[in-house]
Amino acid sequence: MDRIEAFNTIAAQAGRGELAFPASVDASIRLQQALVDPDCHVDTAARLIGADPLLAARTVAIANSVAFNRSGTPISSVRAAVHRLGVRTLQSLVAALIVRQLGSAQPDAGLRAKADRLWAHTAHVAALAQVIARRVTHVDPDTALFAGIVHEVGAFYLLSRAADFPGLVDGMVEEAPDDWIAHGETTIGRSVFGALMVPEHVVRAIEAMWTGMRALPPETLGDTLLLADDLAPAPSPMHARPGATTPQAARTIDFSVGDGTLQAILDESRVEVQSLHAVLML
Repeated sequence: MDRIEAFNTIAAQAGRGELAFPASVDASIRLQQALVDPDCHVDTAARLIGADPLLAARTVAIANSVAFNRSGTPISSVRAAVHRLGVRTLQSLVAALIVRQLGSAQPDAGLRAKADRLWAHTAHVAALAQVIARRVTHVDPDTALFAGIVHEVGAFYLLSRAADFPGLVDGMVEEAPDDWIAHGETTIGRSVFGALMVPEHVVRAIEAMWTGMRALPPETLGDTLLLADDLAPAPSPMHARPGATTPQAARTIDFSVGDGTLQAILDESRVEVQSLHAVLML
């Protein structure tokens, strides 16, 4: 089976809702479903998060990061962390856990390494998107963080299935970078978004990334993601999106923002971005 046939097979299964998740991911999806429930109280969320030691540790860590601890007051309990972050940020953390689980469940060392590089890219985009949303585009920063975390989830799902299709991603970026975009990303991505209950406005913003068209200065959530993607120092190992700015050109992106500039904002926010990225990489 060639690459396009494999993409079409996986995409067709995903389109029918036949998504094969590892058992650990199924458990995390159930947790996400509980957090998405509008009646989920923060005390309930704290109990659910506390039941997963790894997620509990990450929740406390991110609550103590520069991005969320502006007072400089450290906390050590899951309940306090949940109250500081709120349920919406917890949804981002659970989404991050799901994405990481998709990559780590891969038995092949080479595919796991590719998933690790994809997560490094994802974490950079998410951290940058949160700051750009808050300081530049003024869209909701919690939504921008969540969108950055899930924007490559279709690719993570593809990597989780790659062992069933030998050679699927070998040389894909170098030999056929458009195959994934043309034959897999949209169908597989949208199906996984559905399983993770990604809100429709976030899906639309990520779909804007697939077209590669960014306004400058940025205004929308889609623009926020595109700018973060351009500025991320770690590229995606899956493909370069159409219209992407080269790493060299990304260093020159600057424009006026109020009384300052994008570069000044990025310089001021460097520690914040690094702190958030470091927590996501745990």
